[in-house]
Amino acid sequence: MLTLQGEYIKLRALEPEDINHVHRIENDEKLWHLSETVTPFSLYSIKEYIDNAHRDIYEVKQLRLVICDVNTGTFIGLIDLFDFDPLNLRAGIGIVIEYQDNRGLGYGKEALQLLLNYCKVHLQLHQLYASIGTDNSTSIQLFEKLGFKRIGIKKDWRRSGKEFIDELLYQHIL
Repeated sequence: MLTLQGEYIKLRALEPEDINHVHRIENDEKLWHLSETVTPFSLYSIKEYIDNAHRDIYEVKQLRLVICDVNTGTFIGLIDLFDFDPLNLRAGIGIVIEYQDNRGLGYGKEALQLLLNYCKVHLQLHQLYASIGTDNSTSIQLFEKLGFKRIGIKKDWRRSGKEFIDELLYQHIL
């Protein structure tokens, strides 16, 4: 049974040729709130990151995989595990689809399903969690559809201009 390949997409390790996609995603100011960053990344820093992406999740406590088309290999987006905690068998999870044209086509759902299975089979995790802004209804629907349960709310957690956005905490027991 393949855990990283589905019907339409597969998840794979970062490759040097992904640099421009990763650079574009990391420097898209509309996405900065997802990673709580406020500064751009240089091509050099992205290259260094990709050069070190082969390091073991048990060492660096994170894993970033590329979502790509199973037939053409076309880059679609990224899916991440972060705050990996091998003692308590949990990790945070995040996903981004690069272009608006690729959103809403089921790629995110299949990628999340694959990663859930990978986490259960290979990492033997007990749970995953995700923090999602209340203004991100697409992600809320995606995570709820795949069995994530809302377990809390962080009030006024993220600033957006002059307003503050609540953030929902979701958990999935594998």
